[in-house]
Amino acid sequence: MFLKPYIRTAYYYETDQMAIIHHSNYIRWMEEARLDLLNQIGLNYRSIEQANLLIPVLSVSCNYQTLVHYDDTIVIETELEQFNGLRFTLSYKIYSKDRTILHATGSSSHCFLDKNFKPVRLKKDYPVIYQTLLELQNNSIQN
Repeated sequence: MFLKPYIRTAYYYETDQMAIIHHSNYIRWMEEARLDLLNQIGLNYRSIEQANLLIPVLSVSCNYQTLVHYDDTIVIETELEQFNGLRFTLSYKIYSKDRTILHATGSSSHCFLDKNFKPVRLKKDYPVIYQTLLELQNNSIQN
């Protein structure tokens, strides 16, 4: 399964007083990359919510390496690191457009809940979603 990296341009409103991208925006970019990854594997977030599933963030971290400036184009590589049928963890690498500069690395952990905020076992209740994520994990291990 070939997945495209998420590509985006840093906007002016994302800068701080020092004219660099404010650190909080890296977390937003990781969320955008996560939703892009889900779209690429056929798990559109709207359809997930319509299936009465929620995917809350359990934890998020970001390690800043090099500054991003207004109008820089960044490339975010997202990879499924762990999936156990209830929880999953993604890793992120944020590069310059030409991928010569690593700007940041990060990770986010999530789980699956129903609309009553109760844990959901995908294998039993949502086998298509379970199989899709399992295949993505197996693809990540092979690469």
